[in-house]
Amino acid sequence: MKSHLLWLLGTAAISANAQTVYKMQPVAIQSRWAKEVSPQNALKDYPRPQMVRTGWTNLNGLWDYAISPKDAGQPAAFEGQILVPYPIESALSGVKKTLLPTQTLWYKRNINLSPKTGERILLHFGAVDWQATIFVNGKEVGQHKGGYTAFSFDVTDALRSGSNELAVKVFDPTDQGIGPHGKQVLNPQNIYYTPSSGIWQTVWLETVPEIYIEGLVMTPDIDKGVLNLEVKSVSAAPVTTVVDGKTFKGKANERIVVPIANMKLWSPASPYLYNLAIKLGKDEVKSYFGMRKVSIGKDAKGVDRIFLNNKPYYNLGTLDQGFWPEGLYTAPTDEALSFDIKAIKAMGFNTIRKHIKVEPARWYYWADKLGMLVWQDFVNPNQSLPEGSKAEFEKGALDEMTQLHNSPCVVAWVLFNEKWGQYDQQRLSEWVKKTDPSRILNGHSGELLYVNEQLRSPSPNAYVSADMTDVHSYPDPMMSIRQAGKAQVCGEFGGIGVFIPDHQWIIGSAWGYIQEKPAALKAKYTIMNQHLQLMEKEGLSGSIYTQPFDVEGEQNGLMTYDREVIKIPFEEMREIHSQLNPDLSTSSWLAMTRDVSAKDADLMEPGIAYSAMLKEYINGKRDLPFLKKMAMMAMQAGDKPGALLAGSAYVSSLKMPLSDEDINSVVQFTKSTKDAGFTLMNINAESFKKVMGDRKYTVAMMNMILKGEMEPLMTQGNTDWSVIEARVKPYGAPGEEILLRAKTVGFYNQQDWANYVPAARAYLEKFGANIPEQERSMFQGAIDQHK
Repeated sequence: MKSHLLWLLGTAAISANAQTVYKMQPVAIQSRWAKEVSPQNALKDYPRPQMVRTGWTNLNGLWDYAISPKDAGQPAAFEGQILVPYPIESALSGVKKTLLPTQTLWYKRNINLSPKTGERILLHFGAVDWQATIFVNGKEVGQHKGGYTAFSFDVTDALRSGSNELAVKVFDPTDQGIGPHGKQVLNPQNIYYTPSSGIWQTVWLETVPEIYIEGLVMTPDIDKGVLNLEVKSVSAAPVTTVVDGKTFKGKANERIVVPIANMKLWSPASPYLYNLAIKLGKDEVKSYFGMRKVSIGKDAKGVDRIFLNNKPYYNLGTLDQGFWPEGLYTAPTDEALSFDIKAIKAMGFNTIRKHIKVEPARWYYWADKLGMLVWQDFVNPNQSLPEGSKAEFEKGALDEMTQLHNSPCVVAWVLFNEKWGQYDQQRLSEWVKKTDPSRILNGHSGELLYVNEQLRSPSPNAYVSADMTDVHSYPDPMMSIRQAGKAQVCGEFGGIGVFIPDHQWIIGSAWGYIQEKPAALKAKYTIMNQHLQLMEKEGLSGSIYTQPFDVEGEQNGLMTYDREVIKIPFEEMREIHSQLNPDLSTSSWLAMTRDVSAKDADLMEPGIAYSAMLKEYINGKRDLPFLKKMAMMAMQAGDKPGALLAGSAYVSSLKMPLSDEDINSVVQFTKSTKDAGFTLMNINAESFKKVMGDRKYTVAMMNMILKGEMEPLMTQGNTDWSVIEARVKPYGAPGEEILLRAKTVGFYNQQDWANYVPAARAYLEKFGANIPEQERSMFQGAIDQHK
C-alpha cells in the first residue's frame, strides 16, 4: 500500500504545475463537457470495468512532448506539455498539431515508485495510434503495433525506488501506412476526418502478485443456463468464483461451468448484469457478465431473422462514428462517453453499429449497463492494401475479438465495409465465425451499395459465408437480397444533411447524400421509417441510419456535432421508431434516458431568418459576429452572392493580430486567390501554419491557386501550360506543387505520355512524399511503362 501512495504523490506533483500551463486550444465548436476537462481530472474513471482491481494509479495528465524526425532518437529537449490521453491533433491535448508520416511523437513523464518484493507492476495503455515503443529509465520494455486495442507490459525489472522516467515513442502514418486507420486521414474532407495520433486512451499502472489473473473469457449459454468461464494465468492454480452468493471452484486455463439459477436474460429492455468475484492465490478481481444469446433463426412464417434470446428481434440501429469536436477519438469525460449511448437510446434505437472504430472499454461497459446492441466493425485495412497491410488487419481483428469477447452488448462482427480494402472474404468470414461462434457475422456491410438507386459495383459472390445480407442504400432504405439461412438487413441508409447555424465544425458545409431544411427533416425521416415497417413485414431484420451525430464536415446527424441541438425532438423520434421497437413503451427504457437533454432545432424557414439579416446588412450593420453568422445563413439559404459578400466583409474587417478563431474563420471563407482572405493567408503564412499545420496550409493554398488562377486558363485539349506556369510562379512551392500535379493528372487522363513522363517525374521527385502510396505507385507505374 505504501508504493500505491507514492504513485499518487508523484501524479499530484505533476498535476500541480498544470493549472498555470495547460490551455485547451481553440476549436470551432465544443461540447458541454469540454470545459470540465483539466490536468487534474482527465478521464479519471477506472479504465477496465470487466476486470477490476483496487491497486491502480491513473497516469493521465500532463506529460512532456516533442515531435522529431522519424528516425531520430529521444530528443534532449521537449517542446512543451500535452494532456494525456487526448490525441495530439485535438484541442483538448493543449497542442493541436498534425503528426506527419515523416515524424515521430515522443511523450515523457516521471513517476515515483517504491516496488515491493513479491509484487509486479504492470503498465497499461488503453490505445496508442499506431506504433508505440515504451521506455522506462531509458530501457526499452516493449513495442506494440495497432491503434485500437489495449496492451500492457510488466515493467517491474526496469524500475528503481524513487523517481522513474517513462517515455513513449509513437509513429503514426495514418492513411499512408500499412495499419488500419478507420476514418482518419491526413487531408480530411467529406466522409473522412481529422487523425487521432499517439496516446488516445487512459494510461495506468497496476500492482499484482507474482502469480496473477491475466484475463477472463466469459461465454454465456442461455440454452443450458450456464456461464462458461476461463481464467487466464501463467499457472494452472486453483480458482474460486463467487456469483450471486454462491461459490464455484476450478483451475486457471480450464473451463469452469457456472450454473445460473433463475436466469435473468440481458436485453435492451432489461439489461440485467450479474456481478462476480474471482480469486487466484493472492490476486482477486471483480467483473460482470450478461446472459444473452444472438442467432439467426426462422420466425413463425419460416423467414430467416436475427434472434435475441431465441426470439425475433428487429435491430433498429444507427451508425455511430465516435468523434468529438474537442477530443476527436477521445470523449472529453466519462459522462460524455455515456451520453452518446443514452442519447441514441432516447432517440428510440436499440442498436449501434460502431463504425470502423474500437472504443475504450468504458464505452462497452455503458452499452452493457444501459442496454444497447452493438454491431462492431473491424477497422478496415488501408484500402490500397500495401504490402504488410493484410497481416496488420488480421492481427487487429483478432485483438478486437479477444478484447470485446466478454461484452454482452456486442452481438455482431462486421468484417468489411463497402469494399474498403476487401480481400479473401470467404476465408476471413469463416475464420471469424470459427474464432467466435457466440456471435453472428455481417461479412460485408454494403457489399452492394446503391446511391440514388444506382448500384456502384456488382459482386458475383456477395455475402459468402456470412449470417446476413447487407445492402447500403442512400438516401432511401431498400431490402437486401434474400439468401437461405441469412437475415436481411439495410446496413446504411439516410445521410440527410441538415444545416444548424452556430453548431458547425466547418462553416457553410452541410454534407449529406441529400439536403433538407430543419422543418422538413421529420417528414422525410418518418417516411423512411414507414418504408422500413413495410420491409420488416417482408423479412427485413435490421436497419442502420446514417447517423446519430454530425461529424466534422458531415452534417447529416440527428444531433449536431457538439451534442447541443436535436434536429427531431427525442419524444417525436421515439414515436416514429415505436412500431419497430415496441420496448420503447417500457418504464425501464424511459428511466435509462431520463437525464438526456438537448435543445430542439429552430424550424423557422432559413430564408426568412437570412432575409432579416440581409436587411440589417443593408441598413449598415457590420459587426464581426453578425457578418460571420450572415455568411453561414446565406449558405444555408442558397444565396452564394450573399455568402461571398458577408464572408469578404468579415475577412476585410478583421484586425491584426489574428486570433486562432479568426484564422479558422478566414480559412473557411477563403476558396480562391480572388477572395479577400487569400492575401491574409499569403502574407501571414507562419501564423496560419501554426494553427492549421504546415501541410493543411499548403493544401489549402494549392486549392485556392487552382481555383483562382489555373482553372480559368485550363481548357479541354487546349491548355497553354507556359501561361499557367507564369501565373502561379509568384506563389512559390504551393504554386509549383499544384502546377505539377495538374499537369501529371491532366496528361495521365489524356494519355499524353510524351508530356506525362517528364511532368510526373518532376512531380514525384519534388513532392512524392506528399502523395498517397496508391497514387504514387500508379504514377510511377505509368512512367515505367511509357518512358
